[in-house]
Amino acid sequence: MKYLSAIQKRQLRGIQVMSLLLVLFSFVFYFNSTKVEDITFGFVIDQEWQLINEWVVASKSGSGLFLLLALIGVALAYLQFRNGKQIVTGGFIFGFGIILAFLCWTASGKFVPFTGILQGAIMFSVPLIFGSLSGLLCEKSGVINIAIEGQLLFAACVSAMIASISQNVFIGLVFAPIAGMLVSFLLAFFAIKYQVDQVILGFVLNVLVIGLTGYIYSKLLVPYGDVWNLGPTFDRTPIPLLSKLPIIGPILFNQTIIVYLMYLIVFVIQFAMFKTRWGLRTRAIGELPIAADSVGIDVNRLRYKNVLLAGLVAGIGGSYFTLGAVGSFTKEMTAGAGFIALACLIFGKWTPRGAVTAALFFGFTTSLQSNLSIIGVSIPSEFMLMVPYIATIIAVSGVVGRVRAPAADGIPYSRGNR
Repeated sequence: MKYLSAIQKRQLRGIQVMSLLLVLFSFVFYFNSTKVEDITFGFVIDQEWQLINEWVVASKSGSGLFLLLALIGVALAYLQFRNGKQIVTGGFIFGFGIILAFLCWTASGKFVPFTGILQGAIMFSVPLIFGSLSGLLCEKSGVINIAIEGQLLFAACVSAMIASISQNVFIGLVFAPIAGMLVSFLLAFFAIKYQVDQVILGFVLNVLVIGLTGYIYSKLLVPYGDVWNLGPTFDRTPIPLLSKLPIIGPILFNQTIIVYLMYLIVFVIQFAMFKTRWGLRTRAIGELPIAADSVGIDVNRLRYKNVLLAGLVAGIGGSYFTLGAVGSFTKEMTAGAGFIALACLIFGKWTPRGAVTAALFFGFTTSLQSNLSIIGVSIPSEFMLMVPYIATIIAVSGVVGRVRAPAADGIPYSRGNR
């Protein structure tokens, strides 16, 4: 290993970890398994075209089949490593095989709505994707955004109130990003102008928003809920033909307008961050602001703009808790989604595509835990809730690759200071 680069050593370590996990899971899910009942996977939700309705497989046979798929993933990862490529594809196949082998083992004798689990994964991941993209816009600019939770929560509260008063869901959606931008303005004002410690500032803003929305909820939304907290919600809008596609149709193309906005925003940020002058300047002020300043870029002005833009993105995500789901606001209804979104940003290595992938993983795990609890598997649901956080710890520790924030992240900039 002394002839390998640091990146190659991390990749090799990741392959070794996958190999050890494969041996462990093979013993638990197959060689030591006594479960012989059939498991039924369901692939139809509504009226989409049917490629396959159900798939019935013996529990032990299914586990063995998907463990073999995981083995293929490990082998592919090793071949990619030998050819000097990233091991992402092999790692994805390995993870997919292990998850399905686990399903075959734990849900023996049960019906598993696989397409429904994937649809739930999208639903749970929507606010996480918006939140992680908000953090990305800030931290790529050199401003730490711990206040994602506050942005999501305040936008959820404001959008529910406005939609309730106007009885117009679109007006509520318009005010949601404005609410997110207000929290972002406080973050930018104190972090950039007065150079307050950004981590402490983020936590203070979260506490401020939790207290403010809690006060509004108890003094206004509860006693006058029929006026202030009983708003409409967005209906699902199926896209013709695409929503009829087997499996992926109802998952991706039978969603609310907020989800479709998410698709657009993810594409725009991914493209703009790496293909436009704005993206180049944003990455420059987050890595080496003094160099950006030397070529005429107003570092703090661009940071202000990007932090406000981040609040706009988070605000749309916050509206999903109310306008995209239940229509009414409840106290602390975001339930730590902002902090999970921050974990997605780290897990995704401060890239739009990586953050979205991590958010989808969190959403899938949450949906899986929820569905397994409903069908009544023997494993306590608390163990399933631990999985994404354990994976984040593994990612941050460097086992699956280097995790590095932008060099100037959290460092205030003043002309003349390095």
